[in-house]
Amino acid sequence: MTATTTPSSAPAAPRPIDIALLASVFVVAACGLLYELAAGALASYVLGDSVLQFSTIIGTYLFAMGVGSWLSRYFERQLPAHFLRIELLVALVGGAMPAVLFLANAYVPGAFRFLLYTLVLVVGTLVGLEIPLVMRILKRNVALKDLVSQVLTFDYLGALAVSLAFPLLLVPHLGLIRTGLVFGLMNGAVALWAVWLFRHELRRLRAHVLACVLVLGALVAGLAGAEHITTVAEDKFYQDRVVFTAASPYQRIVVTRGRLGHRLFLNGNLQFAESDEYRYHEALVHPAMAAHGAPKRVAVLGGGDGMAVREILKYPSVTSVTLVELDPAMTRLFTENPTLAQLNSHALSDPRVKVVNTDAFGWLQAQQEQAGAEPYDVIVVDFPDPTNFSIGKLYTNSFYALLDRSLSASGYAVVQTTSPLVARQSFWTVAQTIESVGLQTAPYHAHVPSFGEWGYIIASRRPWRLPDRLPEGLRFLDVGSLPLLFDFPRDMARVPAEVNRLSNQALVHTYEREWGRH
Repeated sequence: MTATTTPSSAPAAPRPIDIALLASVFVVAACGLLYELAAGALASYVLGDSVLQFSTIIGTYLFAMGVGSWLSRYFERQLPAHFLRIELLVALVGGAMPAVLFLANAYVPGAFRFLLYTLVLVVGTLVGLEIPLVMRILKRNVALKDLVSQVLTFDYLGALAVSLAFPLLLVPHLGLIRTGLVFGLMNGAVALWAVWLFRHELRRLRAHVLACVLVLGALVAGLAGAEHITTVAEDKFYQDRVVFTAASPYQRIVVTRGRLGHRLFLNGNLQFAESDEYRYHEALVHPAMAAHGAPKRVAVLGGGDGMAVREILKYPSVTSVTLVELDPAMTRLFTENPTLAQLNSHALSDPRVKVVNTDAFGWLQAQQEQAGAEPYDVIVVDFPDPTNFSIGKLYTNSFYALLDRSLSASGYAVVQTTSPLVARQSFWTVAQTIESVGLQTAPYHAHVPSFGEWGYIIASRRPWRLPDRLPEGLRFLDVGSLPLLFDFPRDMARVPAEVNRLSNQALVHTYEREWGRH
């Protein structure tokens, strides 16, 4: 007997409207995650500590999505109409969120945090409403087991796509403001699509079409003026005229020019001012380099602006300088931009200089594993301050143990170490951490007008000795005044501090507390 299949047992073929809705789930999921990532990135730019900011933004956003999912139960009739209205609200609020926050940070910085979390709550609630409504619309024609698997599959695929594209393509090429507006347009397009799909069910069809046109028009206008919005916000925030901006996967780079010359900002934090950077970099480089006597192999960790390399190349004994900088956008900018390359005397184009764009922690580990790797006579460590855990790992005892193994027996390492006046305990935490791996320390400080009192620590296996000569042409240091840098007044004198370890990152919390009072 031959088995037969009745028509009722065959799975129903998906309708075009159902396929269209599933495709919209992909777009909706991508847009929803994009707004979450944009809020976290902006929070880390402005408020620092990327781990803390992303953690609190994600938590708030997920909570708001839960609220939205719960509220969806109260939408009973005209589900397509509710869905497209929510899409338009998400498009408008989510798409404009980065631009609004940029402007708020420039004009009302005190309200930034409140506005940030308010917008995250609003967008998260709206996004939380989207998927339940789509599922209830699809439930009309799709079996529950197929409905759940299909919707969640497209939801997760959309999230995967944007999580990869956000750091690798969107932020570097579009910037946060344009990225937000582009994805707002995608939400708006989903709403317009919904109008077409459900045109026979919608009441007041013309009103819905007009709403879509107005929202899409507003987002297109914002996209056209995105560069102007960014310029206005950054000129206000940075005071001086912004002459260069770039958003890399690692940070936002801004260069301004005013009456005191060029200034470099990374994620809103000042890195150098042309008017006095020579003080910072002479103090960073020469006490260690001159004390060595005749350094040949030198490494610079961080310092992608090339200013430290410029000072190192003043020693004729130097045969090679390896600059290890995570962000290729930084080294490219200070190599290829004529004005900025002039600031470092075109040091990064010197044939003795090798640029390696990688993580310094991993680079030091690779040095240990490389057979026959030669140690360095001097290592200059010029990282940003430990504002978050990703930078804080570069101030741990694990990092300094690797640093020790990369130094020659008579070598010196020097570490920029924040302000011993403003962040006194943070400064001495770094000294305590370096000493915990068996290195001797020689802490010192210098006054840099743009930063105030700034600190450094020389680390070595042998005691640091006062050099009897310095290179010619220095503008700040001389042999006679050099001992003064190693004298700490009472308000900067050593205080008890714990070792900063990878497992606790105590320095990040201490730093945030001390600078938060400033």
